[in-house]
Amino acid sequence: MTARVLPSSRRGFTLVELLIVLVLLSLVTLALASAMRTAAQTEERVDARLERMDDLRIASDFLRAVLGRVSAQKRVGILESGSSQYYFMGTASEVRWVGVMPARYGAGGRHHFRLYLADNQTLALQYLPWIDSASQPNWSMASSTSLAAGVTGLSLQYEDALDEPVQWGAPWTVPDRMPAHIAVTVQTENGTWPELIVPLRALPASDGRLRGPVFGGSV
Repeated sequence: MTARVLPSSRRGFTLVELLIVLVLLSLVTLALASAMRTAAQTEERVDARLERMDDLRIASDFLRAVLGRVSAQKRVGILESGSSQYYFMGTASEVRWVGVMPARYGAGGRHHFRLYLADNQTLALQYLPWIDSASQPNWSMASSTSLAAGVTGLSLQYEDALDEPVQWGAPWTVPDRMPAHIAVTVQTENGTWPELIVPLRALPASDGRLRGPVFGGSV
């Protein structure tokens, strides 16, 4: 009598099945790696955008606080024909003025200021303490702070509110008054910032047109 051979209940994987499993695992691994790489790149872009927005906010707040507080005190002595009667000079790429540095930035009091694009592609602000009306600023001795890095262009325009219609342009060539607003446009390696328009508010004690008591010291 011939014995019957029963099929084994523990049949293993064939080579083809193993290859299919390995291919599927490889595809899943590649998909996960691609998803993780995309997520990391997205996070880097978001971080860079947030950093740019933070730089823009800090620079804008600083410029509004410093550039918007100008001295309307007139210059003394003999002035060149056509030069400004005020401590103010504005071109398409640079502006100089006298104002008050807010004490929260660590150097309160009246200062000479200069906003310009430095050679190392930074938006730079130089400042020197005011000495007296006869002393001219020595910019080689000025302190400097960087408001933004990677700046490729700086454009400034000035508003003459007395013109009808209101005119914007550069340089500022009106000798007997200062502009009502300054428009600041900053181009960077990552794009152009939104235009910043800063109103120039004369400090009360420096404006001879104002009368009455002034609190907080003279400027």
